[in-house]
Amino acid sequence: MSSTVLPPPDASELTSSAVAVLNVDGMMCAGCVQTVETQLQQCDGVATAAVNLVTKAAAVHYQAGQVEPEQLATILTDAGFPSRVRQGNDPGNWSEQQEADQQGQVWRLAIALTLLTFSIIGHLNHVGNFHNRFAFPVINTLGFHFALASLTLVGPARGILQDGWHGARQARPNMNTLVSIGALSAYLTSVVALIFPQLGWECFFDEPVMLLSFILLGRTLEERARFRATEALRSLIALQPNDARLVTSSELSQTIEIPISQVQVEDRLRVLPGDKIPVDGQIEQGQTTINESMVTGEALPVTKRIGDQVIGGTLNQSGSITIKVCRTGADSILAQMIALVESAQTRKAPIQGLADRVSGYFTYGILSLALLTFLFWYGAGLVLWPEAAQAALDPHHMHHGHQLLETSRLLVSLKLAIAVVVIACPCALGLATPMAILVGSGIGAQRGLLVRGGDVLETAHRLDTVIFDKTGTLTTGHPWVTDCISYADNLSQDDVIRLAASVEQETRHPLAAAILAAAKQRQLTLVEITDSVTTPGLGVTAKLQEQTVYLGNQALLAKADIATNAADNDANSLNDQSSTLVYIAVDGQLVGLIAVADCPRDDASTVIDQLKRRHLQVQLLSGDRSDVVHRLARDLAIPMAKGEMTPAAKVKEIEKLQQAGHYVGFVGDGINDAPALAQADLGIAMHSGTDVAIETADIVLMRDQLTDVLAALDLSRSTFNKIRQNLAWAFGYNLVCIPLAAGILLPKFGIALSPGFAGGFMAFSSIGVVLNSLLLRWQLREQS
Repeated sequence: MSSTVLPPPDASELTSSAVAVLNVDGMMCAGCVQTVETQLQQCDGVATAAVNLVTKAAAVHYQAGQVEPEQLATILTDAGFPSRVRQGNDPGNWSEQQEADQQGQVWRLAIALTLLTFSIIGHLNHVGNFHNRFAFPVINTLGFHFALASLTLVGPARGILQDGWHGARQARPNMNTLVSIGALSAYLTSVVALIFPQLGWECFFDEPVMLLSFILLGRTLEERARFRATEALRSLIALQPNDARLVTSSELSQTIEIPISQVQVEDRLRVLPGDKIPVDGQIEQGQTTINESMVTGEALPVTKRIGDQVIGGTLNQSGSITIKVCRTGADSILAQMIALVESAQTRKAPIQGLADRVSGYFTYGILSLALLTFLFWYGAGLVLWPEAAQAALDPHHMHHGHQLLETSRLLVSLKLAIAVVVIACPCALGLATPMAILVGSGIGAQRGLLVRGGDVLETAHRLDTVIFDKTGTLTTGHPWVTDCISYADNLSQDDVIRLAASVEQETRHPLAAAILAAAKQRQLTLVEITDSVTTPGLGVTAKLQEQTVYLGNQALLAKADIATNAADNDANSLNDQSSTLVYIAVDGQLVGLIAVADCPRDDASTVIDQLKRRHLQVQLLSGDRSDVVHRLARDLAIPMAKGEMTPAAKVKEIEKLQQAGHYVGFVGDGINDAPALAQADLGIAMHSGTDVAIETADIVLMRDQLTDVLAALDLSRSTFNKIRQNLAWAFGYNLVCIPLAAGILLPKFGIALSPGFAGGFMAFSSIGVVLNSLLLRWQLREQS
């Protein structure tokens, strides 16, 4: 399977493997992610660490006893990344503090727009006589722009400068280091020009203001877009109610409200119409309809009766019910969904490895390029193309003659070097994968598809073979009455089923459940049966008034010397359909035959056909009888099928395909499917299956619909395509914009980017990645 499994510790060790999630603040770019991961992995006792830039979370596999999560949080905090251990149901990045941060974004947005407006006015002052016509002359003064730049550096931009300095001091420069170098270089150069006007240099205080305003604006818009991308997970967390009505009397009539944290397994809870189901449970009293769309993605309400399971967080719509608590806390389905989605947003796709490696050296490379840019233009560029100085500097600050070039050369070279530092963007590289995974996994959760991580999404789109289990996967997993034949003139099919269900109402055999379900579906009223006797392996004998009723297999009737010749032709035909036959006789005469079978799911044929249309090989591996398996494969047009397969045999079959170069997906639901789910490159489990199968699988289908296999593959393909688009944009942006900022168009076309506009390009490169990821919502909506 694609996920990484940590090996168990040696028996001699007293430590045990554990996983902790840390909420990490202060990360701005992929370089920060690399730094945090390095810090964690260098700690003794840490096996692996995966850090997500978008969710600001670090998932750490560590050896308990060698290191504790609190120590790791302290180490990161000391390194400049304030951290804390996520506790219990703390939603981390979606906590109340995060909500408060969203409100603060409004102020940050207003500040960024104000600074940007003033910086643009400063640039317009050099265009024609704009400054003579402006209504507020004070804004045109050099002193105003000096004060504005100074206030910007010590005010809104202070956090950027502090983080940039902190990274440089620890020899781990990041994007804020680049921005800080660019802004401070422009500011200090302007201060020198202001103090020593005889140098003839340009005072470009507008540049650091524009640069920092673009950065602040870009990050604020980016944060708002990220917040929108996390709506799916926040909506899951919001499903958890705070209180529950605990039943306190044996008559189930008296209740008290208690916090949800105090609810325990086996408690009885009352749920009124309009309430959310507090926890997972089983209905013991009442009947209702429940809207499960927020958990399973199923749009239509589901009717629930006594004995049915209910899911915590779903909405009780119509009736008052009493439930017995089955699962609470982290064991509940909703908590597992939240954990799976958060895990998916932390685990990286392997394709992100290249971006991470590049980001690790990014800052050093950009600083080297900026130095080379400065040396080239100062040493040779402006000597070869002296007219380039006129294009790069404001004409207001130009003089004539050789002295002009000498005094301007340093300033032009410095501005181009600053533009190179500012325009480079490792942040887009860092966001490329996690943003797409964040949106994709969130959409999946809303549609009842739980994907464990980016590595799963990358594997899913490469599949060429899909293998299905049979029982509970391609079939319903429950026996159903498929045929009923009457051999008595005075008995209809309904009469035969009513008679059989009446005899079976006191038994618990799976065939009995199928016959009782058929009677319930036909709304038949059962009759009273007495003296019921069950013979293991044969069937049931009972009394209906003065008549003796026999219900069971052919051997039961043969033992009672009851002839079954009249049913031979029908029995042979139904046997060919893999049905289990139930004979019914009254007072020594055969009166009916009922066929019970595990039927294919309604959508099984459609799914198999669609997979073939996508050029995927389809196979069936099952532990059931070979004749039954081959008959199902024939009905569903599955070209390759094998029956009587042990769990080990399924694993060997998958290994054989993998060794031949195939990427294999396995769809199953039972305990015996867990090894195959683990061995396959992609394991898909039906949520109706066992907990072991669900824990082992890479993708869990919450709605228990086979068509969601197609939806999961579509989701993975679309999400992975979005990752590739984001990475192509991030790499392409830097490949194009860095030479542009270095002045490649300056000699021939006279085009040079100022540091301020370079900052604008850099800020919106990250926004482009975020917005492109959010387009995934629209694309998947169009597909569905």
